[in-house]
Amino acid sequence: MKPIHVPCFANRPPPGITLSLALLVVTAGLFVEKGHAENKAPELKKPEQETVPFRPELGMFAPLEKAHPYRGELVFVDHVNRRGSLRVTGGSEVFFQHRPQPFALLPYGVVRIHNAPADLRNIPLGTIMHASGFLPPDPGSSSVPIVQKPTIEQPAENHLLLLEDEPSHCLRLGKVWKLKEVDVQKHLTKLVATLEPKGTADHSAPEQTMTLDEGTRIWRGRECLALRDLIADGLWPTEGKRALDGQPVQLGLSWLPAGTWENRVENQFHITDIWLNDAAMQRSSEHQTGLHKSLIRTRLMPAYVDAVEYGKFGRATATVTLFGGMDPSLYADFKKGEQGVIVSAENTLKPWSSIVSSSHIGSKGTILEVTKTNAASSLGDSGIQVRLETDLIIEGIRPGKIVRIRPAAWPHVSAPREEYLIDPRFDSEERFPTPAIFPKY
Repeated sequence: MKPIHVPCFANRPPPGITLSLALLVVTAGLFVEKGHAENKAPELKKPEQETVPFRPELGMFAPLEKAHPYRGELVFVDHVNRRGSLRVTGGSEVFFQHRPQPFALLPYGVVRIHNAPADLRNIPLGTIMHASGFLPPDPGSSSVPIVQKPTIEQPAENHLLLLEDEPSHCLRLGKVWKLKEVDVQKHLTKLVATLEPKGTADHSAPEQTMTLDEGTRIWRGRECLALRDLIADGLWPTEGKRALDGQPVQLGLSWLPAGTWENRVENQFHITDIWLNDAAMQRSSEHQTGLHKSLIRTRLMPAYVDAVEYGKFGRATATVTLFGGMDPSLYADFKKGEQGVIVSAENTLKPWSSIVSSSHIGSKGTILEVTKTNAASSLGDSGIQVRLETDLIIEGIRPGKIVRIRPAAWPHVSAPREEYLIDPRFDSEERFPTPAIFPKY
């Protein structure tokens, strides 16, 4: 990807530009806390600066290795604006008192549940999610509040490249939960487990106690079982404790209030799902992948515009890089010689549309080339470039801008009203959603 080139004024700046730049400098200073200064070039960094939070560049893909990781309970979702809130674990306060931390997905941010691509609308509230985030690329246009005084439970890195549930996180890192002991009780069963590398014993891994109940789903192959089924099969006791000898599984986690103020249990997670074998996990992944493929085919593939070659009378050829993290079959649908439609979009991935559909005002044309660059710079970068020639280039299709694109084979449908934009003159908050929706606790 090429960086966005901002025009500079070699001579006297236009009227007002000096004041605007001064305000920009002052404003930027308000968003920088001690130890959170802007990143410098690697060769200028001192050893104590290695932990400085990373701020991505607009129009560029950010690398996962520079992200700040944390996890928490998903307590709020605004899926159409790709944002929400996590109750982040850790810190000095009691977990249930942690203030929900607002987050926004980067335009190319990836969501994964059940080890498959997902959308925020697919995640049940209460799910424990792992986040990998950065400082906001542009604090002035952030759709969530800027963190002025970061703490463990209120990290400043609230613009996410990756948001994934427990099984997705464990499988990405090659880990499994190993069951050590179950203690079946009347209302709330306890399970002791350790998180270890798959295929390798880690005797230093700490034991963790979690809970489950009659609502916990237990997956075995194509079966969906309940706690009573494991008891009926004699695998778990009717009551009391039984050793489980390190059985490897994947777990879906949430959180339930536990104990009283005097006798509380910190961060004791509750198990929503247990996948007993690889076949069960694979089946869940395939189901979620199918849901996401249907979503993308009806909402169009998001992408960055790399370059535009202008012709005459509104003709142009646009080169775009498709965003990453999706099923390979979606990328395979883009083929040389096929017809395609490209639509401009905002950072929330909402496309501009007419009252009919986004494709109704999209730029139509022929796909000239589909190239795998093998230079994907980020989890959000597919490394796949598409060149499309159109006879109607519009302002929103410019280098560094976000677009949504589809091959003609995908369905031509109308998205629900909350998922597209029409005219910012009518309601500026529709185009730039305000962070005021998030309460101050």
